[in-house]
Amino acid sequence: MRLPIVILTVTLVGVPAPAVAAPTDGLVAAVVARLGPTTQVNVAARSTSRWGFGTAVRPARSVERVYPQGWLFVAKRETGIWRVALEGEAEFATLSADAVILTGDERRTLGAAKVSRRAAATTDRRTGMRLPFAVGQTWRYTGGPHPMNGSVRSSIDMAGGDGRVLAARAGLAYTMCRSGKGWVRVVHDRGFATDYYHLEGNIKVDGKRVAEGAFLGNIGNDVSCGGRSTGKHVHFSLRRDNAYVAIDKYAFGKWVILAAGAAYEGAALHGSKRVAVGGGLYNYGALGLNQGVVDTDGGTTLNKRSGPGIANAVVGKLTDGDTVTITCSARGTRHTGRNSYVTDLWNKLSDGSWVSDAYVWTGTGSPVNGTCT
Repeated sequence: MRLPIVILTVTLVGVPAPAVAAPTDGLVAAVVARLGPTTQVNVAARSTSRWGFGTAVRPARSVERVYPQGWLFVAKRETGIWRVALEGEAEFATLSADAVILTGDERRTLGAAKVSRRAAATTDRRTGMRLPFAVGQTWRYTGGPHPMNGSVRSSIDMAGGDGRVLAARAGLAYTMCRSGKGWVRVVHDRGFATDYYHLEGNIKVDGKRVAEGAFLGNIGNDVSCGGRSTGKHVHFSLRRDNAYVAIDKYAFGKWVILAAGAAYEGAALHGSKRVAVGGGLYNYGALGLNQGVVDTDGGTTLNKRSGPGIANAVVGKLTDGDTVTITCSARGTRHTGRNSYVTDLWNKLSDGSWVSDAYVWTGTGSPVNGTCT
């Protein structure tokens, strides 16, 4: 005789289910151990039991002219211990290049800083960036170069227009504050990144690729990561090779930012046009890496010649502030431009004419598009 199969279900009252460790168990504690007990840690949802990624912010005190510090971090768990690496550390690039939880785009971008390019920061200030608002709008330049943290004057303040803050260049975007509000960082190519603080209604992102001109948020007074803010604006900061750099003499929207004696003072130059803090900055768009802005150091016109030197015939003229595209460069007669910049470099333009590099701001005193053959 075939016996029936009986399935018994037994419920043990008062006996808890076995504990299941969170995928990132101990990760937050490891980051806090690196940066201090007040650290805001925002772990990416894609983190696992072996790999971790996210943002970490050391909040600022709620006082004026004090700003938070923030990092992307990547971590790897080995023998039960989390190895945490922060932006600016050599291990950050090494781990980022191997972290399987990162996208291929992130591994290429964040892992590209294995070889430092800091030396280039003193000789090549080309960013390929626009101002962080719509091309064709004019915004108020409300604060000259001043810090994001520490003493490096990496940042400027801007307000006005339609209030929409846009990405200065394409890149990978991250929301920094644990609240998801206020602060967005965009990591670009060539070792650059930009920060946008005090935003209201900002996007909430974790490595999303954004295009140049993509909406990031609106100007505001948000201080989710600390500090103080009066008057809605965007606090716009420049980073290079995972650290803040002095924004002085870098160009955005074809304006060269100039620091002055004290923080928050300064000006901006477009050719010979100078706008002090409090004035308006018109967004001309990004200056291409093979382009320059004519700067005659006085507002006069610039002769275009048939070859690299003043012995060659004049074939046309350029107006101060014009944008030129450079096809290649060669050596010619020596000239002196703004700030006693002396050079014998001449640039061949896209129309075949030549101009002295002394009167063209490119961001570097070297050829921007190779040497003419």
